[in-house]
Amino acid sequence: MTGGAGFIGSHICEALVARGDEVIIIDNVSSGKLDNINKVIVNRQVTFAEGTITDLLFLRKIFKEADGVFHQAALVTVPGSIEHPIANHDINMTGTFNVLIAARDTSIRKVVCASSAAVYGNLPGLPKREDMPVDPQSPYAFAKLAGEYYCRLFSELYGLRTTSLRYFNVYGPRQDPDSDYAAAIPKFIQRVRNCQPPVIYGDGEQTRDFVFVNDVVQANLKAMESNAQGVFNVANGIRTSVNELAGLIMKVSGKTESIIYEKGRQGEVKHSVADITKAREGFGFEPTYTLEKGLASMFCDHGTLQGNE
Repeated sequence: MTGGAGFIGSHICEALVARGDEVIIIDNVSSGKLDNINKVIVNRQVTFAEGTITDLLFLRKIFKEADGVFHQAALVTVPGSIEHPIANHDINMTGTFNVLIAARDTSIRKVVCASSAAVYGNLPGLPKREDMPVDPQSPYAFAKLAGEYYCRLFSELYGLRTTSLRYFNVYGPRQDPDSDYAAAIPKFIQRVRNCQPPVIYGDGEQTRDFVFVNDVVQANLKAMESNAQGVFNVANGIRTSVNELAGLIMKVSGKTESIIYEKGRQGEVKHSVADITKAREGFGFEPTYTLEKGLASMFCDHGTLQGNE
């Protein structure tokens, strides 16, 4: 598990440990947090290997002990990739290439890679299907698309089984609301919890397809266990505006705040919603959390954001 101390990676690790798998967590803890995996690294079947996916020799050494690889490590934001394009290239392009090389060289059975709906860009046509044209609008999106192409090539040229999962807007416990590039949901929840107005970039009419992290975990496990290869959308298949999201968070929290609107962010997509038919048919993916149910699970009894629980 690369990026196993991160938001999504740590949840996948917990699910693997819960079903009795042996897990090797790879993370350099640059953006992930050890607090995210404290509950699992005490298990005998879990090994924590501190290191980076930019180190090919390190990956080859670790992968010799593995059967399958979940590749979650990344520089994870569109604004961050625009501000730091070299780091984005090193981590999201070269790092993914290294993962695939190491997997090929150590006879890994399958690699399941995290991709992103950002690859679709702002081209017309909704819902987004995997066979639609793509138009990445940021270094982050471009790197994710390049990773998909590398996965396909490694499957065709070297027989390495690969699956790329295009995540739409993933949310859930352990998202960091204090990051400069934090996703909207943890930021909104933190501000509403503190009786502060949510901040929306743009007019709030931009739409997203929000998918709860537990459903993303389900998609990863099923993709690894199946014979499915290629690219698959992972989402709820429901379109929600950012204004609607803010209102729903206030409804779930029982609080009412005004909304602050600020200038839109460069490189962000205006509208996004997925067709998840291919994932349903390919490996039996079926989201189980509505947005309201997922948001409610992020609040404790007193309406506070769940952190690392």
